[in-house]
Amino acid sequence: MHCFLRHLPSASSSLRTARLQSRFAHLRSLGPCSAHIHIPRTARRVPQVRLNSTLPPSVPEQKTWIDRLPPKVRPYLYLTRIDKPIGTLLLFYPCTWSITMAAYTLHLPLSTPLTYISLCGIGALVMRGAGCTINDMWDKNLDKSVERTKFRPIAAGILSRKEAFVFLGGQLAVGLAVLLQFNWYSILLGASSLSLVTIYPLMKRITYWPQAVLGLAFNWGALLGWSAVGGAVDWAVCLPLYAGGVCWTLVYDSIYAHQDKRDDVTVGIKSTALLFGERSRAILTGLSASSLSLVSYAGYLNNQTEPFYAGVALAALQLGRILYQTNFDDRASCWNGFLGSGWAGFWVWMGAMADYSLSILPA
Repeated sequence: MHCFLRHLPSASSSLRTARLQSRFAHLRSLGPCSAHIHIPRTARRVPQVRLNSTLPPSVPEQKTWIDRLPPKVRPYLYLTRIDKPIGTLLLFYPCTWSITMAAYTLHLPLSTPLTYISLCGIGALVMRGAGCTINDMWDKNLDKSVERTKFRPIAAGILSRKEAFVFLGGQLAVGLAVLLQFNWYSILLGASSLSLVTIYPLMKRITYWPQAVLGLAFNWGALLGWSAVGGAVDWAVCLPLYAGGVCWTLVYDSIYAHQDKRDDVTVGIKSTALLFGERSRAILTGLSASSLSLVSYAGYLNNQTEPFYAGVALAALQLGRILYQTNFDDRASCWNGFLGSGWAGFWVWMGAMADYSLSILPA
């Protein structure tokens, strides 16, 4: 209150001063939590907090399409990061690589890859949201200490862990409904990935390689996609494809982790961004080369032709541009680099799709 009084303009008369002092003595007697106090005109220059906000005062108002929805729905949608589709796409692309490559080598009709790509798209949306829910339940206390994450619904206290857990049950039920559209081999294979999704948040507490565990989870679709359309995994093709996807994840998620490296040191979170440090550009360049080499090797084993490798070449150009331009000490630059890295997965898919499309054209 004394700080508040210091910002008031000085009174022009002793009577006015006495009235102000009397008014603020009355305010002090009411306590700091009174919400219906008339503020004198001379004090209106001081910024005021909106007391009727549906969010805690520390939570900045979001500016996305989610805010046009009912207030009770918003925290759950923010929890799933549905307003940031890049995470869903990064989970989705390895599925598309595998499905399209399997359709190419098995000479399947166009309806088959389109059906399973659609199912995997829905599954990626739902399971990426479930992964975010699991992550935020684990990281509630850590997220409070990181500038970029402290306003997430659970960390900010908008949702409790119990409410998030109930919501997670609904997400997993929808994910299971999608998975049940596949063959039993794929159902068991898909369900086995949940262990990786669950332990990933723990890894950042015990190892500098949580991005590798994320890669194992996020690229499971490189195995699942093939089994969905082919009945079983062709391990000779899918293992190098999967390994290439893991290396790709190490690239984009290391760039992502550079956003929080200062806060991570303070709260004890480990990441490849901290491990690689000043060598990040060189190491991520090597991982990019490894990723695209492994994907190309999978294509070679699958007898892919020129359009596939054209897609891989475009992916290489994209990753090269990102690694050249990204400033690892600038949060905005890292976010843009993370977003841009996703396009590499898109170009690999487009290459595989072009190859497949040419193969089904009438002779």
